[in-house]
Amino acid sequence: MYICICKKITDGQIRKAVQEQDVTSIRGLRSKLGACDQCGKCAVQAQQLIYQCLQEKVVAGHNPRKAA
Repeated sequence: MYICICKKITDGQIRKAVQEQDVTSIRGLRSKLGACDQCGKCAVQAQQLIYQCLQEKVVAGHNPRKAA
C-alpha cells in the first residue's frame, strides 16, 4: 500500500528501511527515502508504521524461542 503518494513510497519500503537501514524517525525516513517531504499528509501514517516496525524489532529481539 502506498504511504507517501507524492514520492510513490510503499509500506513495504518503509518497513525495509526500518529493518535494514536503521530508520527510527520521520527525519531518517526523509533522509533515506525522501518520504514525507512534499505535502506532508503521509507523515502521521508513516510515523505510526515506523513505530510499529520498531516495536516488532524489540519483540523479535526478546523472543525466548529464538534464544533456545
